[in-house]
Amino acid sequence: MRSAVSWTGGKDCAMALYEAKAAGHDIALLVTFAPENPSFRAHPIPLMEAQAAAIGLPHLFLTIRPPDYNGSYEAALRHLQNDHGIACLITGDIDLIGASTSNFMNERCAGVGMAIFTPLWQRPREALIQLVLERDFHVVFSCVKEASFNDAAAWLGRRITRDALDDLCVLHASHGVDVCGENGEYHTMVLYAPYFSSRVLLPSSWSIESKDGLSCLRLEAAPTLQTLL
Repeated sequence: MRSAVSWTGGKDCAMALYEAKAAGHDIALLVTFAPENPSFRAHPIPLMEAQAAAIGLPHLFLTIRPPDYNGSYEAALRHLQNDHGIACLITGDIDLIGASTSNFMNERCAGVGMAIFTPLWQRPREALIQLVLERDFHVVFSCVKEASFNDAAAWLGRRITRDALDDLCVLHASHGVDVCGENGEYHTMVLYAPYFSSRVLLPSSWSIESKDGLSCLRLEAAPTLQTLL
């Protein structure tokens, strides 16, 4: 089935792509649903462009316009169907967010008759992070909620390792932090996955931007690619 991956540059969509490839999906492209003039603090556009180049897939940005978000998303999905032959959308959704009682993208796909594949859905959080480690994904923290992390700056740029997972489990027990960051406690950047042809290298110069209760990496230059030998 010709498929597109809903792409943000973080661990969940990257893991969903891994699972979809293993399940036999014909993955044609990456798609990012974005507002007009987007400014992604947790997942900078140059990073996503570098990831797409490392994966070897086209990357589309489709604009979502208010106030009719439902209609705008469905129009974007119809564009994927009609212009790119996409029959299935792959997402890294893990669970319902906040007070939601339904999965937003499931409903939007159903509205246009598109299949959806959510391979991470309601899987145990710690087990998902363990898979990130076992599959040798290189993932770093790119943005954290200051209220959830005592020393937010110390987490930025930190790689997800066994020690980091242990620390997340401690924060889950003490402060209710979702181990996968499903409530927006943190966001990540993927610098390598098993299906990358190159490693994504962050620039040596970066700073920390603190705004609206979030601390995020601010890249001072575009990432580069290191070809794998």
